[in-house]
Amino acid sequence: MFLFRKIIAVTVVMFFSLALTSCEKAQPSSASLRAGEKRATIAPEYFTGKAYKAYFAAKEIPEVLDSLYCYCDCAKHAGHLSLLTCFVSMHGQGCDVCMDEAIMAYELHQQGKDILSIRKAVDEKFAR
Repeated sequence: MFLFRKIIAVTVVMFFSLALTSCEKAQPSSASLRAGEKRATIAPEYFTGKAYKAYFAAKEIPEVLDSLYCYCDCAKHAGHLSLLTCFVSMHGQGCDVCMDEAIMAYELHQQGKDILSIRKAVDEKFAR
């Protein structure tokens, strides 16, 4: 009888531990946020001013920009995978939204923010 109670107690503890663990919200890893843009960005040296800064950001932190949605909605009208896609073509140099997002992401990255924090800040600023 004692052994039976012990088995029941262990089973109940394991059940509740498993239930609590599965209820915790899992944070996505930064790798799982990547859209998968594989093409190289255009060299920033081809641009000046704001466009230079944005293309520089894309060159320096492609993994961050590939984890961000571009709020000019180029994913819908041009089939872009992520903000990074804007900088593998000339699209980024003609779009203030793309450039502003990239520059903001770069500045936050320079401050030591992780991809999830950068994504949250960009979403809060640019989402309609």
